[in-house]
Amino acid sequence: MIFTVKKTGFIAFILLLGMMLVLSACGSKDADENNGSGEVTGPAAETPQAEEPAAEPTLLDKIKESGKLRLGTSADYPPYEFHKLIEGKDTIIGFDIEIAKAIAADLGVELEITDMGFDGLLTALQSGNIDMVLAGMTPNEERSNAVDFSDVYYTAVQKVIVRAEDKDKYKTIDDLKGLQVGAQLGAIQEGIVKEQMPESKLRSLTKLPDLILDLKSKNVEAVVVEEPVAAAYIGANPELVISDIQLQQDEAGSAVALPKNSPELVEAVNATLKRLADEGKIAQFVTEATNAMENEKPE
Repeated sequence: MIFTVKKTGFIAFILLLGMMLVLSACGSKDADENNGSGEVTGPAAETPQAEEPAAEPTLLDKIKESGKLRLGTSADYPPYEFHKLIEGKDTIIGFDIEIAKAIAADLGVELEITDMGFDGLLTALQSGNIDMVLAGMTPNEERSNAVDFSDVYYTAVQKVIVRAEDKDKYKTIDDLKGLQVGAQLGAIQEGIVKEQMPESKLRSLTKLPDLILDLKSKNVEAVVVEEPVAAAYIGANPELVISDIQLQQDEAGSAVALPKNSPELVEAVNATLKRLADEGKIAQFVTEATNAMENEKPE
């Protein structure tokens, strides 16, 4: 019995040792397959990618989506922009308008024109009521702080209009000391009168035709305007002339005013302006607008 027990114990020991070796081998295999983590691994799961938020549409995107470009202008400034009866219909024309039409065409949208006082144009632009301004507007530091500007598309010389009977009377700035000199409200000419004619009395009105009427009625002695505008009004009012008064010229020129921080729209407008200049179209528009003023009294 003693031998039997010992033999049986020995056999059991051998069996137990064998089982331990098998389990150890399986454990090593499982560890290898599971990278030693003890966890079952399978194919790498794809990490869900967070969707990027949609880009905010630019003003240019919105204009194209709406299908229209809203232009603000002050249509009393020939040959830039002015009213004329065409086939019995009151129509706003001028070389600024032709430029605006070209910009709209390049964007693939329709042009919508709003006529308002010059002094209200930038406010309308800032409030989003219009998309751009073409109105013979000169970029200056104050305006550039409020809106963006395109490249300059036209540069004109500033002139002084007087009554023909007073041409020999008013030949220098000093001749207008203490006298009323007119300029359009909010226009660059206001600054010219203030800076270059400090001893004259500035009279500012919203509408240029009202200033011309004041000049003819002797409520003012002179009006400061750009040369092509002066030529247009003199052509319709032979009792007026361009005086010999010489003004300092800043060569600033006219540019398209656009909402602040709208680089895509500025770029698109500049592309059209460059194309028009390269093709000689702007000079053509100026000539055509000036010719349209012949025998047409500015209103």
